[in-house]
Amino acid sequence: MTRVADTRVPDEVWASVSPHFSATEMVDLTLLINAINAWNRFAIAFRKQPG
Repeated sequence: MTRVADTRVPDEVWASVSPHFSATEMVDLTLLINAINAWNRFAIAFRKQPG
């Protein structure tokens, strides 16, 4: 989901996760991925080092 502007999330991916996660859980996972991506962007911008 980090490069959806280039490729989108293929229907096959949604089909493969839908047996394991409810629609609400998929929304929650999408929001979590988005938050982590945002944190990573801030860390890169501020040159945060691990540890």
